[in-house]
Amino acid sequence: MPNADRIGLLTSTVLLALALARLMPSSGFNIEVQLPGFLLALPLNITNVMGILTAGLTATGMDWLLRGHPSLNGRLTFQWWLLPTLTTFVISVPLTTLPNSQYWWVGFLFGGIFIFFVILAEYIVVDADAPYYSLSVAGLTSISYTLFFVLSIALKAGGVRLYILLPALFVASTLAGLRILYLRMSGKWEFAWSLGISLVCVQLAAGLHYWPLTPIQFGLLLIGPLYGLINLAINLGENIPARRASLEPSIVTALCWGLAIFLR
Repeated sequence: MPNADRIGLLTSTVLLALALARLMPSSGFNIEVQLPGFLLALPLNITNVMGILTAGLTATGMDWLLRGHPSLNGRLTFQWWLLPTLTTFVISVPLTTLPNSQYWWVGFLFGGIFIFFVILAEYIVVDADAPYYSLSVAGLTSISYTLFFVLSIALKAGGVRLYILLPALFVASTLAGLRILYLRMSGKWEFAWSLGISLVCVQLAAGLHYWPLTPIQFGLLLIGPLYGLINLAINLGENIPARRASLEPSIVTALCWGLAIFLR
């Protein structure tokens, strides 16, 4: 288990940064790039920049925390701070859009709990012989899917432009796929699978972007294929026949899409 003072300091520092981002004035500006026949305008404000900086703070803090792990043995730490960094960034997105009410405080509270347990689980999985290793792997897998789902809902609810939506979902799905496949496939980095799955997800997102969908419907229509394709890769990696390997992913994807049809 990590040092209680270190993990407490890291979590409280990240939460303090998220709270300060809410208090700072969010004056906006555009970064404009003139392309052939098209003006690309990237809207930025202090709140968005603070979210990115807070995610970077999480990455730095995770590296500092992991340096005290007795089983690290000089290994690079980047694989264990990818998911905490993504978690902080995803949580910062809905916190910037929630109104100043009790809903913001509820989101802030659950966000803090989420960040704490992600950091704790990533610390535990450094050692494959740790007592809570299997539980931590299951938790990190669930959190990876949840983060992508929350991000897709938040981006749809925020009405962001397509050229911002697609890169954000591509990065999130790639990181989620890489982390899940690494944890479930005996420590192998499946870059080809992760990139292929991400391309499928962003193509679906591009097609669904202009449909009259609620944010939850949009998220369900994307999380189903992400879950299905990642689990298909895991099943095929375990040498399960293709027909059996595709059964569970197909069922889960169909359930997500069916639920999206009935939800309004």
